[in-house]
Amino acid sequence: ARGGLEVQLGARTASSAAELIEDGENRRYLPGVALPESIDVRPASAIELAGLDLIVLAIPSKSLPAAVGSIADRAGDRSSILLLTKGLVAPQGELPSEYVGERVRARALASLGGPAHAAEAVSGSAALVLGSADPDLRAQLGTVFNRAGLVCERTADVVGVEMAGAAKNAAALAAAAAEPHGLNAAGIAVAEIWRECIACGVARGADPETFAGLAGVGDLTASMLAPNGRNRRAGELLGAGTPAEEIPALIGQASEGLDTTPLLADAVAASGVHGEALEGLAKLIRGEVACEDWVAGLRSAERARQAA
Repeated sequence: ARGGLEVQLGARTASSAAELIEDGENRRYLPGVALPESIDVRPASAIELAGLDLIVLAIPSKSLPAAVGSIADRAGDRSSILLLTKGLVAPQGELPSEYVGERVRARALASLGGPAHAAEAVSGSAALVLGSADPDLRAQLGTVFNRAGLVCERTADVVGVEMAGAAKNAAALAAAAAEPHGLNAAGIAVAEIWRECIACGVARGADPETFAGLAGVGDLTASMLAPNGRNRRAGELLGAGTPAEEIPALIGQASEGLDTTPLLADAVAASGVHGEALEGLAKLIRGEVACEDWVAGLRSAERARQAA
């Protein structure tokens, strides 16, 4: 709000809002971290959006269409939107900023990438990459994050930040799924998927340097090392033969890698890039190929590429 900082935290459901208010913390994801008194917790539907300076959508890509549908007619053109979604939006495989920008009136859009794990963000040790085509919004939000003690890179390469975020989810999932067949298999899976995603991103206008920085290999490394990361756990279950549709219930939350990989495979193919690794991983997710056959295909593709 003008003249001061007013933060309204919108929970997806009334019951979720009630839990946050009663507990004073998010016991599921950030136990022991008290919500500041300055944060006003409400159901998302109860927030008056038209007068807000900034609307933050911190939701999985699978949930973005429903969220956008609920705010499109309520958001005003004085508001900016910050997206914390790392994935593509079904069914067309659009980047989050593309999807939101076509459907919501907003002064400007920004996307947040990098290895911004929640617990480290609270402690002030997270590393972020802020992507926005609007220089004023980049400056304003970058200053906020810097004052919070966070490392915050700023870039106009929104496509690169969002493509890198989607790519790291798919690559982390692939690494964990392939690892039972050897560390070399995991390395090949990551390398092939990363290469395909960079080529697709560049074809869509991304700067390849974005994939080499915090938004890319930095975020990928953090995701692969996180012992309880969603994509790592989902990949382990997928590699062990667990059907993809059963995995979210087993890990207790959505896996962006499972949701995004088939969309990424289609996006890569549509961009004219040969995406054998992503297509194979998509088939593994759909249950159309066994894990050992997928890994064998990865090795064959790597040999063929090296021989070319």
